[in-house]
Amino acid sequence: MSRIIWDKTGEKYFETGTKMGVLYVQDTTGAYGTGVPWNGLTGFTESPTGAESNKMYADDILYADLRSAEELEGSLTAYTYPDEFAECDGSSEVVDGVYIGQQIRKKFGFCYRSTIGNDVNMDVGYKLHIVYGATASPSEKAYATINDSPEGIEFSWDITTTPVNVASIDGKTFKPTASIIIDSRKYATGEGKAKLKKIEDALYGVDADSTASPAIEASEPRLLLPDEIVKILSA
Repeated sequence: MSRIIWDKTGEKYFETGTKMGVLYVQDTTGAYGTGVPWNGLTGFTESPTGAESNKMYADDILYADLRSAEELEGSLTAYTYPDEFAECDGSSEVVDGVYIGQQIRKKFGFCYRSTIGNDVNMDVGYKLHIVYGATASPSEKAYATINDSPEGIEFSWDITTTPVNVASIDGKTFKPTASIIIDSRKYATGEGKAKLKKIEDALYGVDADSTASPAIEASEPRLLLPDEIVKILSA
């Protein structure tokens, strides 16, 4: 191993942005429905809870340090949201264009992309973020008169999540998780690139193309569970 070199050109990476949001609402069976674009999604702030230290003492010394279970919580912000999200926000459409609140809040999953850049290139790759089993809590909505400095209302929701199972890989077991992140830089060429495209085709959907060889059939956007993603990438 050679000597460590700090601040090497092209290796000062950063992550920025939130784009290409997609919403997947759970139905009554727990299955995720067809994905819809979340235009106007401005951010997701992760605020994990738990993993707190619980120290045990014996013989007047520290005997063990146990950690509580970790949970993923956070807040979503957006200038607007898909009609399908209304049921996740406790609203129901009683007739066309008429909504009532204080209804049962449906669970949902969502995905979005953040951009990876460095000191040479603002766009060297991206991270694909997927969140499962999210539930939105009631949130404040501040409506104000238009003045000489008008601003669009930015909606905000606090969310909690329910983890989903992750299959063991090569004998290594994993705890359930509510999120998964895929770094495109690890799948930028060759077979890896094809695998990542397969995942994104499932998440975003595919248009039919009869002129392709072989012909491409249309498919609706759907949320892949961690086991499905691992199966594709490790095939």
